[in-house]
Order: sequence, then C-alpha cells, then structure tokens
Amino acid sequence: MRVVNRTRGIVLGDKVRTASTFLSRLAGLLGTAALAEGEGLWIVPCRGVHTLGMRYPIDVAFLDARGVVVGILRRFPPNRVGRVVRDARGALELRAGTLDATGTAAGDRLEFEGGGPA
Repeated sequence: MRVVNRTRGIVLGDKVRTASTFLSRLAGLLGTAALAEGEGLWIVPCRGVHTLGMRYPIDVAFLDARGVVVGILRRFPPNRVGRVVRDARGALELRAGTLDATGTAAGDRLEFEGGGPA
C-alpha cells in the first residue's frame, strides 16, 4: 500500500505492507537486510516498538486512530527498546531518514491508500 503525508503533500512509502496478526507483528522487520526506499511496515495495533535483533536503524511514526502522528522515533538504532506511545493505534516503520526527508512531524495526518490504519 501507499502512505501519503496529507499535511505536507508528500509520499512516505509506496511499498508498505501491514503486520496485523500476532505473528506478523512479532516478526516485524526481523530477518530483513534493510528497507529500500519506499518500503515500510504498518504495525497495527501497536503502541511501542523495538529493534532487538535488527541490523539497521529505522524511522517510526506512531499514529492515532485518525491517522495523525502522535509520536516519532528518528533513526532509531538497532537493539533498542522504544518508549510506549499511549495515544498510538499503530506504528509505521520506514527507512531511516524518511521522516526528516519528508518533513514529517507530530500533528501531521497520514493517509493509507490501498489499505488503512484499521
């Protein structure tokens, strides 16, 4: 699916997949070598992420049920446990640097095309 930052009018990813089952959320990005430009993972439901066992940093945008960014982790390094974002409904994991490159910030509204924050 494709994720667009409607506030800024820019695409964050056009090859974003969803992890919505217990096993797919548990596995997340483990076992991947890296995220290519445009790739990402929408984890739902999710209020916190970790990068334990990963080999590369990621950007993470936490979204509420309306698709509004309520928390951000920029260039979150491997082998770390992130904070819990109480108001989050899900977490969008993207290639490190994507959030800075697109200017994505707390309060921006993201839209999912071909899927959704469900």
